[in-house]
Amino acid sequence: MSQNIDTPFRTSLLISTLWVVVRYLIIFLVAFVLFGVILLIAGKDPVLAIKDTFSSTLRSTYGFSEVIVKMIPLIFAAIAVALPSRVGLINVGGEGQLYMGAWLATWGALTFTPLPPWVLLPLMMLLGMIGGSLWAFIPAFLRARGLVNETITTLLMNYVAPSVVTFFIYGPWRSPGNALYPQTVDFVPAARLPTFWGTRVHLGLVIALVLLVWYWYVMTYTRWGLEIRAIGGNPQAACRNGIPLTTYIIVVMCLGGALAGLAGMSEISGLHGRLRPGFSPGFGYLGFLISWLSGGNPIGILVMSFVIALITSGGDILQINQGLPFAVVNILLAITLFVVLARPSFLKEKKA
Repeated sequence: MSQNIDTPFRTSLLISTLWVVVRYLIIFLVAFVLFGVILLIAGKDPVLAIKDTFSSTLRSTYGFSEVIVKMIPLIFAAIAVALPSRVGLINVGGEGQLYMGAWLATWGALTFTPLPPWVLLPLMMLLGMIGGSLWAFIPAFLRARGLVNETITTLLMNYVAPSVVTFFIYGPWRSPGNALYPQTVDFVPAARLPTFWGTRVHLGLVIALVLLVWYWYVMTYTRWGLEIRAIGGNPQAACRNGIPLTTYIIVVMCLGGALAGLAGMSEISGLHGRLRPGFSPGFGYLGFLISWLSGGNPIGILVMSFVIALITSGGDILQINQGLPFAVVNILLAITLFVVLARPSFLKEKKA
């Protein structure tokens, strides 16, 4: 009997998942067509430009691996925004939380150098999560007290965090052997995340995918996820039913900050091997865009992260082959945003 019940459920889940993937692919197809029209007006060959973008990223092992590398922090940052959004919080501070996570993780890498990798790497992950969560605690506390909206505080704190990191890079952590390019000393091998298949793809990919599955499972099958969705749907009703709003606001926002901090840790440990100014080209902001466009859907986050990583990776090729400025990447992302805002009813997510 249970087998008969499970079969329709699994079929429905598969159809729903496929529809989500198809929906986002249609959105990006429309966006690329509109982008091609803009290139045509500018006197460029849109077919060649789009062909160069895809051939440079998907038709070679190196190009595809670089897309995956850019995709890793985007998944972290998108979940860091999607989780607080389920209780009605708008976390625009992923960029600052990412920087503070990288900052505290760097302190661990430079302080506990004698430790073996199986101790040092988890310690750096923990420190990265603590750095991001502490940075998120400030706006969460102010929001829980009803003092300041978290949208304002998280956005403004994005400008403070890079300055804190820059102070330490130019100050006590500066490597004496790099006068022209301020950065910290290189991390010891034990502080580096392992890479796969001879590429720059690192363990952060596995961690990001595991956290994406965790996010889906918690929000779908746990009481904690049910209460979070109840708060996001109707805070007053949730409060009358005994759900502690203040606790959830602080905990969920800090969890989002912890995930953004983990993104910063994975970037400096898995990719750069040191801390340097501007190591993030706006991953926190792109994560906010991905979360918003996907509506917090886990499959949507995965698809959108991949496509946006593909777009940003192809920006350099467009500069070289087509003589276009890198700003065309921002134009394509903006077009995608407008397509989602203006999408027809058949592209809207189906409600259960």
